[in-house]
Amino acid sequence: MNITVVGMGYVGIPVAALLADQPNNQVTGIQRNSKRSGWKITQLNQGKNPIGGNEPGLDQLIKRVVEKGTFKVTPDKTSYKTADTILITVQTPVDQNHTPRYESLTEVLHDIGQNLQPGTLVNLESTVAPGTTNYLAKPILEQESGLKTGKDFHLCFSYERVMVGRLIHNLTKLDRIVGGVTPQCTQRGIELYKQIVQANLHPTDALTAEIAKVTENTYRDVNIAFANEIALICESLGADVHEVKRFVNSLPNIPGNPDANPYRNMHTPGAGVGGHCLPKDPWLLKYGLDTYGKIPLDPKIIVASRELNDYMPTHMKTLLYDALAERKLDPSQTDAAILGFAFLENSDDERNTPTMPLYHQLQDQLASITIHDPHIKQYENYPITNNLTEAIRDKDAVILVTKHREYYDITLEQLLQTLRTPIIIDGRNVWDRHQALEKGFTFRGVGLPRKNNPKKKLDSTL
Repeated sequence: MNITVVGMGYVGIPVAALLADQPNNQVTGIQRNSKRSGWKITQLNQGKNPIGGNEPGLDQLIKRVVEKGTFKVTPDKTSYKTADTILITVQTPVDQNHTPRYESLTEVLHDIGQNLQPGTLVNLESTVAPGTTNYLAKPILEQESGLKTGKDFHLCFSYERVMVGRLIHNLTKLDRIVGGVTPQCTQRGIELYKQIVQANLHPTDALTAEIAKVTENTYRDVNIAFANEIALICESLGADVHEVKRFVNSLPNIPGNPDANPYRNMHTPGAGVGGHCLPKDPWLLKYGLDTYGKIPLDPKIIVASRELNDYMPTHMKTLLYDALAERKLDPSQTDAAILGFAFLENSDDERNTPTMPLYHQLQDQLASITIHDPHIKQYENYPITNNLTEAIRDKDAVILVTKHREYYDITLEQLLQTLRTPIIIDGRNVWDRHQALEKGFTFRGVGLPRKNNPKKKLDSTL
């Protein structure tokens, strides 16, 4: 097969490489030669992996398929004309009004439609609002090509379930849902993914697959919001949310009849929710409902959960100011270090990181802020360093946002020796609160009691 994969990101790169590793496939990756991401073209064509952090198997896979000559990357779109299959993996963010930004997707659809050949399978892997495949992608492709979906070419929506740090594993070992515009389209999609998926392939229609994708991530977002709300309740009452979580999750299933005693899986609260998916997919679900739904409905739980998770960086600021007040420190005279810029531990993925809003809320309030991250060397307009000692030396507070493995190696003794003022704001439960208090730290953590004032009222802006 001649396969074209549009968009060389966290989805496009591993999918393209996996398909290029199969017998008789020739894969072309399409990447815009922009200032921000054009460098990936050269790096991939040299057999190098541009995705940082720990990605088991991906370095070797890319090197192998480039050396075999079955994978290349180019900004040239002429491969659309010769492709048997085209996979679309471009980003689909939402704007400040939570409306999908489909500029890249729409541009790609027009380009494909103008070059689409009969018999081609077009598969949309980018996460979209429910209804997008039928009401946006299908009309553009048909209008530009003059071809009919299901008769002259095939159109599917089949979403990824990738997680940074487990890209290859998730793409090959997890079940895949394939939703075609017609049953024939679905079958073509099944045949494609049989090549790389070692788990179940579930055929369905495009709309159901779209809803399933955004529902998966919305489910996680709502559960995280529930954990965050319980954490705030525990702070107000002076309890430890992690103890509460341990007890809640101790309830076992009854063997043979799990519905009689459903397993509880309370999530872990923290400094905020980041990544490409969770901050936007609930809004995509709501947008699909608002745009294509037939019955008026206001999804209150989904919206309130998203807003609560967006609030957590502000809560980190509240914890910092509470700690500074205990030490009688003026914020304008305070130097602080934020630990972690990537949204996910042990990765270089900074997309929608909660560190960004936290930094912006503090940058004009404190004397200085330094950001440390072991995996990200620089990011435009953010003061990032890879030198941990430099980041925390003579600071009045450390604010932990991302639980990179390196931070577990920082002892309280090291912090005492390096900090000017022993204040810890722990957004991921990395350090032991009781030990920190015993050593003289002022300690604040998400969902933990506040020293000497456990019942202090939470920030009224929540």
